[in-house]
Formats: sequence, C-alpha cells, structure tokens
Amino acid sequence: MGTTKKELIMQEIMIEFSKTVEMFGLTPLEARLFSFLYLSEKPLTLDDMSDALGKSKTSMSTNIRSLLELNLVTRVWKKGVRKDLYEANSQLFKAFMNFYLKNWIDQANQQKNSLEEIEKNIKRAKNNEELTALKEGLKHIIGFHRQLEETYKELNQD
Repeated sequence: MGTTKKELIMQEIMIEFSKTVEMFGLTPLEARLFSFLYLSEKPLTLDDMSDALGKSKTSMSTNIRSLLELNLVTRVWKKGVRKDLYEANSQLFKAFMNFYLKNWIDQANQQKNSLEEIEKNIKRAKNNEELTALKEGLKHIIGFHRQLEETYKELNQD
C-alpha cells in the first residue's frame, strides 16, 4: 500500500512543526501528536492516532491526556460515534505563544541582568587591564541579550 503525496507532505510538515512545538516543553511524541491533530481535517479517535503514528493506543491515551491538561487539545462529541474524539485547539495558538513569549522575555531579561551585574563587578576589580578581552566578550553577550529581549517584546506585541 503506497503513501500518497498528501501523506508525504503532511509527514514532512509534522516533523518540522514537531521540532517547533518541542521547544515549548512537550515530549517528542506529544509534539508529533499535537502536530498530527493540528493538521487533521477532522477529530480523531485514539485508534486513528495510534494507526497514523505507529504507537500503541495506551501511549496515545497517555499523551492525549497530557495535551488535554495543557489545553492544547479538546475532546469533542459527534453524533453516532461512541469513541472519544479529539482535535487540536488551534484558537489557543496566540495565547500559547504569548505565554511562552512572556516567559522568554523574563528569562532573557534575568540573564541580561545577571550579566550586567558581572560587568559591574569586573569594572570594580583591580587589575582591570587583564580582563579587557573578557569585558569585550561580555559586552557583546549583553548586547545579544538586549536584542533577544527587544525581539521577544516586538513579537509579543503582534
């Protein structure tokens, strides 16, 4: 049984999107499952997911529960279907991103503040000349963190 062009393209998208979703703290399987549900055109059963991803139904159940707890998927009801159906909460995408952007901004800012404190300590140190190369590198690293913070803030405003 051959794989259709649509299935191949969907697999490629899932692989790449899963990498992105993993950055938000999901396990690789949770990320693949979320990506699969996000791309699916209809709500799916655990059996559907198990068949498509080649994992056990138990594994799908465990991972779908995690995604439910994160409010990334929803259990849906469909007349005449006795099994639970699930779909991705695509409307949560902006809230999902805003939450993580805020965390990234906070983390980048915290790191920048720590680095600036190190910079102050270096300026107060004796034999400051020995630290010239380190000071220059630190200056660039702090600049990098400032750029990160600004970029995250700009993204958060969109």
